[in-house]
Amino acid sequence: MAAATRGCQPQGSLLLGLLGLVSAAAAAWDLTSLHCNFGTFCECDFRPDFQGLECDLAQHLAGQHLARALVVKTLKAFVQDPAPTKPLVLSLHGWTGTGKSYVSSLLAHYLFRGGLRSPHVHHFSPVIHFPHPSHMERYKKDLKNWVQGNLTVCSRSLFLFDEMDKLAPGLMEVLRPFLGSSWVVYGTNYRKAIFIFISNTGGEQINQVALEAWRSRREREEIRLQELEPVIARAVLDNPQHGFWRSGIMEEQLLDALVPFLPLQRHHVQHCVLNELAQLGLEPRDEVVQAVLDSTTFFPEDEQLFSSNGCKTVAARIAFFL
Repeated sequence: MAAATRGCQPQGSLLLGLLGLVSAAAAAWDLTSLHCNFGTFCECDFRPDFQGLECDLAQHLAGQHLARALVVKTLKAFVQDPAPTKPLVLSLHGWTGTGKSYVSSLLAHYLFRGGLRSPHVHHFSPVIHFPHPSHMERYKKDLKNWVQGNLTVCSRSLFLFDEMDKLAPGLMEVLRPFLGSSWVVYGTNYRKAIFIFISNTGGEQINQVALEAWRSRREREEIRLQELEPVIARAVLDNPQHGFWRSGIMEEQLLDALVPFLPLQRHHVQHCVLNELAQLGLEPRDEVVQAVLDSTTFFPEDEQLFSSNGCKTVAARIAFFL
């Protein structure tokens, strides 16, 4: 999927853009902006741009009407609440290449001035940060201290946990005190933090719901969140390899939303190809688009409906066929 461009605006929004420039110029003179110009401060780095986020999601996130609506709605409500009672906790689920990591990177990009490079955005990978199950007790201590220490520095922090289905169960339990609705934990105000967990767990179940909808001649957009939440939750609870397995986080319902990512069909992959070509500054080329589609594996075997790896390999395939 195409990389994000901060300040993304839909076509035809020139007037809105000019108004935005005028507003930005006026804001540059307020005390907050003056304060931020003379140092690096927590609240200065936190600069939500919902218009840009919604525009980017609409233009570049293929086939995910549920995820797009749910993420924007929960995020807006949380950020616009001056005194939230708990952090925002989202768990993203779906098949590989459907846009989970892309959405998490967009959130960092449109919430923080520094994006993924912001000192207040913390990205964890099991392979990199927690590779040895035998070191679990040390990892627990280190993770708790890292989260607590960074929330002490900045309550407006974003914590991303990738590949939760490869994370040894038990580690995430140290986060339980930070995810609930208590006012203060370990002397730290943590209620403005955002936690995002990403995994492929539930992907097969989501795919099955989407397949049954297609076979019943239901429109993809008719699939409801209520159909997917129970099957995702059950998939997590039944997976001993998932970081939330037998976790109080699930039992105490500390997740604000289970965000489903639907499997991608042929026209969604085509959308990704066109986006990637545009990102490269290239005109659409029918032969390249067709070559990428022809080289993509689709399933089930009979219907050939969903891409086996979503849009994950689109960029590499384009480079091969150019």
